[in-house]
Amino acid sequence: MTDAINKCSATETAACCCVDVGTVLDNTDCSAQWQAEFATEAEAQTALQALTAKANEVASDPCEIQSTLTPSAHGVTLDAHFTFCCQAETMIFQLALR
Repeated sequence: MTDAINKCSATETAACCCVDVGTVLDNTDCSAQWQAEFATEAEAQTALQALTAKANEVASDPCEIQSTLTPSAHGVTLDAHFTFCCQAETMIFQLALR
């Protein structure tokens, strides 16, 4: 039985209920999307500037940011898509927005 515990796979460890970090953060999801509605385009632009600053604080390499402003019934909808160089930066950015 001891040999089975010492031979851990990449997805689990000898400790109960633990997984290897590489199993969770495998760099397959390096992007985050954000959407909100604003009364004016100026408010949406201000929000985009704040999001861009936050993304640049997190990113070790330049973050690719794509955004669109779309008129809506109540003002302007901001859609922003952020692509980071690694999944850990994406998660840090998402947590910072909470």
